[in-house]
Amino acid sequence: MQDIALAIAKGIEYLHQGCDQRILHFDIKPHNVLLDHNFTPKISDFGLAKLCSKDQSIVSMTTARGTMGYIAPEVFSRNFGNVSYKSDVYSFGMLLLEMVGGRKNVGSATESTNEIYYPEWIYNLLEEGDDLRIHIGEGGERKIPKKLAIVGLWCIQWHPVDRPSMKAVVQMLEGGESLTMPPNPFASTGAAGTNASTAARNRNIQLEAIPELE
Repeated sequence: MQDIALAIAKGIEYLHQGCDQRILHFDIKPHNVLLDHNFTPKISDFGLAKLCSKDQSIVSMTTARGTMGYIAPEVFSRNFGNVSYKSDVYSFGMLLLEMVGGRKNVGSATESTNEIYYPEWIYNLLEEGDDLRIHIGEGGERKIPKKLAIVGLWCIQWHPVDRPSMKAVVQMLEGGESLTMPPNPFASTGAAGTNASTAARNRNIQLEAIPELE
């Protein structure tokens, strides 16, 4: 799982930095990551992708693009910041948390107002010092699920400026040192008193997924 996560991260980092023009995918999700017989991941479906120069930090968009559950907040509301390559970082973070928890971040479970928002559930487990390994199986190294979860939570920070670049994500995944827990992205968002997890849950319910090309 760690090898797959690292290879996906390197693939996105290549799209952002390794090409002549920066490629923003805008639809990073499990369905768009294909595995070959060696479990080597291949990023697919560039139907929603945009090209921009590497020195361009802001991308103009007329409509939201992506798939429900993986769309970065700024893609549907500029109140959260400007659309940029950090939107792919958010989507990767959601994908990573799904890998760690072995369940989707959207679906019937998140549609209930009494059900805790899935990424918040992961954050709470880490805060409480729970062993994530028991939630994905007893085998394997217990440090790996924790590292992947922490990286995922850094990637889904509410504001783009607080998310790492994909280069930094690759370095975190490759590093053996313990990682610092990110700020809680689900805490109250200030004067309005709106809970971020509730806002995210409502966003996932109300937004229509942009259909993929057959």
